[in-house]
Amino acid sequence: MDVKSTPSYLYWLFCQFELITCSYLMEPWEKVLFYSFNLAVLGLLLYTTYLCVAFHASSAFQLLCSFLGNPRENALSVLK
Repeated sequence: MDVKSTPSYLYWLFCQFELITCSYLMEPWEKVLFYSFNLAVLGLLLYTTYLCVAFHASSAFQLLCSFLGNPRENALSVLK
């Protein structure tokens, strides 16, 4: 895909989105509310995903470090 066709492709995707959601039938103020709500939900979803992935990656890294750490210390913690 060349750079010149990128704006037309994005416009085509936006038209498809309007057709699927039937937002082309809405009045302008309804579109503003609809798109604002969708962007807010998408933003919250991305933020939550970022937090969960960071938390799980940190937990996995700590678990991996504990496994690769001192084996004697790990064996003693299992026995206690």
